[in-house]
Amino acid sequence: MTVALLVAGKASAQSTPVQQLPELNDEQAAWVADKIFANECNRQTRCLTSWNVGEDFPSLGIGHFIWYREGQQERFVESFPDLLGYYVARGVDLPAWLSGTDGWNSPWETREAFLAELEGPRLSELRQFLLDTRGIQAAFIIRRLQQSLPLIRSASASPAEVSQLFYAVANADVPKGMYALIDYVNFKGEGVAASERYQGEGWGLLQVLEAMLILQSDAPLLDQFASAARDVLARRIANAPPERGEERWRQGWNNRTLTYQQAGTE
Repeated sequence: MTVALLVAGKASAQSTPVQQLPELNDEQAAWVADKIFANECNRQTRCLTSWNVGEDFPSLGIGHFIWYREGQQERFVESFPDLLGYYVARGVDLPAWLSGTDGWNSPWETREAFLAELEGPRLSELRQFLLDTRGIQAAFIIRRLQQSLPLIRSASASPAEVSQLFYAVANADVPKGMYALIDYVNFKGEGVAASERYQGEGWGLLQVLEAMLILQSDAPLLDQFASAARDVLARRIANAPPERGEERWRQGWNNRTLTYQQAGTE
């Protein structure tokens, strides 16, 4: 199915496909940041420094950016050190203890050690820092989306169609389409990392866009995106190693995709 067919008859469709991302104003960017904060943390400050049960790493900030300790190798792409580098590039001073961390590696060896320090000075200061700099984190997440298309195109068997669909979603019901793309990339990645596969199949933005090209629907474009995301996440759960118990996340993940839908605009 072509992208033209996917968007045919929709009020948001354009005769000439848009080949650029819409610029978000400050109010729209703040809305996106708040939505991501709600998705990851239910807007709870305490959640800005988390270590989830069943995981071997902390997740920090409004985007739950992953932070590995020195030498740690995991399936999922680490992102917190890149955020720290972005803060520095923007001229933002990091908490002193954090800037002095060896190689910007996580200093906690275990979840128990992390939780024991949850109300201590380091994590308390980090939570406040992350709360105060939500706009910087949102800009970091937006930048990740802006940089994702070349990666997605290079990994796709249908780069032209995927690229056109990427821009069509981004420009649907601005800023809602941008939010859907930004949140999903932050949530489940670009879908190009070889390590982020179960049984050879990924679950990132690339896989969602490719699923949209296969599925036929007359629904609004953002509803198609949300439906494809649920299909991709269901496949991930089915392919996941049983010991990960990913079925427990299905409802929360599905609820998150519902916020992408056209009718769900707040």
